[in-house]
Amino acid sequence: MLVRIGDQNLEAAWLVDPVPGRPSIVLLHEGLGSIAMWRDFPVRLGARAGCGVFAYSRLGHGRSDPAALPREPDYLEREATDVLPDVLSAAGIERPILFGHSDGGSIALVFAATFPEMTRGLILEAPHVFVEDLSVASIAAARETYPSFRDRLARYHDDADATFRGWNDIWLDPRFRSWSIVDRLDRISVPVLTIQGADDEYGTLAQLDAIEAHVPGAQRLVIAGSGHSPHRDAEESVLGASAGFVASTNHADCDPPMF
Repeated sequence: MLVRIGDQNLEAAWLVDPVPGRPSIVLLHEGLGSIAMWRDFPVRLGARAGCGVFAYSRLGHGRSDPAALPREPDYLEREATDVLPDVLSAAGIERPILFGHSDGGSIALVFAATFPEMTRGLILEAPHVFVEDLSVASIAAARETYPSFRDRLARYHDDADATFRGWNDIWLDPRFRSWSIVDRLDRISVPVLTIQGADDEYGTLAQLDAIEAHVPGAQRLVIAGSGHSPHRDAEESVLGASAGFVASTNHADCDPPMF
């Protein structure tokens, strides 16, 4: 299905139907992600947590309309404040648990800092709150190896080249080197679970340290042997931790979709 936001269409789907009396989980994908790239993880997550699971593909991703390129350094903040609220409203979702991967984790953090009353909790997988040398080096390396995985990426996006450029170019833009959302973290008042692979090639545990320094009570799960996508590398660990986190939020209200 498509969600109309302004004059553009976003690919969106309930991957697990809403469950009365239970919160909904909203998935926010990584920099090269889309709905389809979550594969069967949403179904497993919904079954384990007993919740509906909703996802959408950002502009320039999946089957959504193209994004305006090049992106500006505040593109993640704009997604959180200008797009995500309208997506949730269109889907009839109130106070979800946001599950954000990588760039999606950054979006979840900004959303929760800006709209604390609209969020139940955050599950943050490999989130970025500032730019590290490791991230820049790995993203620069991805530019060199892109031809080797272009065909695989094209299975998931209408325009894989534009999707890749949209992500790669802004992260390597010198203006983005000073990007940070650390100053927003003190505004987050909802429960937070952070998850990161010990072998993450795009970020270090300094990202989780920064979150915990500003968000009292934030929980941490570091998974040995996992890289940037623990939900694929160590699915059972992520499912178990996520289901436990959802249960601990102890919220009962859940709203049905209104497409």
